[in-house]
Amino acid sequence: MWEPHCGGLFYQGDVLEGLASYSGDPFQTIIADPPYFQVLVEQDWDNLWSSEEAYLNWTVDWVMAAAKHLAPDGILYVFGQPGKREQVWLHLCSRLINILSFHDLIIWDRAVGYNERRDSFTPQFEMILALRHPDAKKVYFDKDAVRIPYDEDTIRKYSADKRYKDKAARLEHLNKGKYATNILRVPSLKGNSKEKIGHPSQKPLALIEMLVRSSSRPGDPVLDPFMGSGTTAEACQRNDRKWAGIEKDESYLPMLKNRLTR
Repeated sequence: MWEPHCGGLFYQGDVLEGLASYSGDPFQTIIADPPYFQVLVEQDWDNLWSSEEAYLNWTVDWVMAAAKHLAPDGILYVFGQPGKREQVWLHLCSRLINILSFHDLIIWDRAVGYNERRDSFTPQFEMILALRHPDAKKVYFDKDAVRIPYDEDTIRKYSADKRYKDKAARLEHLNKGKYATNILRVPSLKGNSKEKIGHPSQKPLALIEMLVRSSSRPGDPVLDPFMGSGTTAEACQRNDRKWAGIEKDESYLPMLKNRLTR
């Protein structure tokens, strides 16, 4: 049952059951960080499927269910990771763009490498597949909400460029910062990070905030179908969005409560 929880709306249970029972307003943004399938081999929730095909079929099912609750001009984000053991992600992208339309493929540059490999380059990124309704003429996206500030030296240098005749307009643009690209460089959370609260695949708050701010307006509802430690909920809370979340594992609920009430 969907219930009010820490200022949002929460369903404790299976993602497909939660999506099937939801009857509220459509979500402007859906941010999904699902199990990647046998990447975190020590976590039971990442090893529930007997085969890649079973995992892919499950993913198609929940994406189709989530798409029914996506606003007409909304974006659904799905996190994933390509690699030798995680090649299932490539098959996943292919299947999902036959359900919804491809909108973008965002690279999350984690800033540092992980899982050193002897015979290939050290991995340093994950991906975020952005999907939209096939019949959407346009989606809501606010590029100004996620500008990246220039440093003072850069502003001083660029504002002195004589090619720009309207100095005031040029300075205004520089003070707002540059537009973010679809390569988002946000350091991953290490063990000693003050932000890390115990979830093994916790995403940085700064990264989720960029998705929330760019793809929704203040007051808009945002859904996280795999709530985990509650990063999306905190991002919504900090940016005046309504949040809703689904989480099957009860052990993560204290993390969510502590995070949103501290």
